[in-house]
Amino acid sequence: MSVNLSTSLFYDRSTSTMQALQSKFDTFNEQISTGKKLLKPSDDSVGYQRLQGIQRANADGVQDAANVKLAQSTLQQAGTTLTQMTDRLQRAAELVVQAKSGTNSASAKAAIATELDGILQSVVSLANAKDARGMPLFGGKDDGAAATRNGDGLTFAIGKAPAMPLGDGQSVEATVNAKDFLATPTSDIAAALTAIVTALRADEEVPEGASDTLDTVADQVIGTQASLGARAARVDLFAAQLKSAADDREVARSGIEDADPTETIVELQKTMTILQATQASFSKLSSLSLFDYLR
Repeated sequence: MSVNLSTSLFYDRSTSTMQALQSKFDTFNEQISTGKKLLKPSDDSVGYQRLQGIQRANADGVQDAANVKLAQSTLQQAGTTLTQMTDRLQRAAELVVQAKSGTNSASAKAAIATELDGILQSVVSLANAKDARGMPLFGGKDDGAAATRNGDGLTFAIGKAPAMPLGDGQSVEATVNAKDFLATPTSDIAAALTAIVTALRADEEVPEGASDTLDTVADQVIGTQASLGARAARVDLFAAQLKSAADDREVARSGIEDADPTETIVELQKTMTILQATQASFSKLSSLSLFDYLR
């Protein structure tokens, strides 16, 4: 009776020990093949909960990064467009200075007028540029044209486009209403250039008021470009913060989830050695006959 009980306990304990070692061996083997030490919630419940939080934060980070990229693209495009506009307005200013000299013939004034008219068309076209989403760069609260020729002047979109979200409750106004830089309280760039063109084609003097409006608008375009540049710098800083936060989360994730290859291989080999020794010992002891046991 005692022999049977002892034999049963020996088999049970040996089986339990080998099963535990085999399970441990299988776990290490899976960690090596997957590169992960956290394979299921029961492996580390606290770590698993932290990992879930990191994954949610990463998902939010992906969306925030996409928002930032769009804002950066929009601001860059707006800046580039304003640079092109500045170049044209500077050329217009040069032509006006040339037109004001008393040495121009009627045909020379007409040629200047033609070039100024082309500059006006280009400026209006640039004002109506659209971003990557197909939305006006310099429009209003709706997606209609930013600036429309209306007689000698311009009609501008109403309001301003909504701010673009960045993340963490932050946003940026990546666009500006064209009226903010192409118009003055009394005139706009189209009215000014049209007045100058009309005067030159009539072989008359350049209207001083129109010339002043041209200078004011040119300064406003440069000022707007500087403002957008400052906003772009803020967005770039926010992008760097997002990248740093993502890097920190990756370090935390790796510490929770990733297995150390060298350490895991050592533990696998150690477990395999113990398992083999246990199996060999069990095989030797279990092969003993009752007479061997009694002896």
